[in-house]
Amino acid sequence: MLLALLLCYAGFTALCLSRPRHHEELLGHKPSLSRQRSLGGAGWLLLGLSLWAAVAANGWSFGLVDWFAVLMLSALALVMLLPYRPRLALACAGLSLLASPLAAWAVN
Repeated sequence: MLLALLLCYAGFTALCLSRPRHHEELLGHKPSLSRQRSLGGAGWLLLGLSLWAAVAANGWSFGLVDWFAVLMLSALALVMLLPYRPRLALACAGLSLLASPLAAWAVN
């Protein structure tokens, strides 16, 4: 479940950065169209991988329930961090991407 949480948070952050307003607030400049598309694609890919991780860990019945819980928790964390600590939100996304292989290795 930790792997799904890490991937969800990184995916939501990538989707957030694919929007010009949030990209400018967090990184200081507007994204190009190709960057918007690549961040959006990466965000959806990470969310799909998080679904795979949740289902692989607990099967379809409990995996979907866990995945929805992880979706809500990671979205809540991002929404709470963005207005008050935007740099911390970005740092947490980077750390979640770095910790994802370790979490995947720990599961197996």
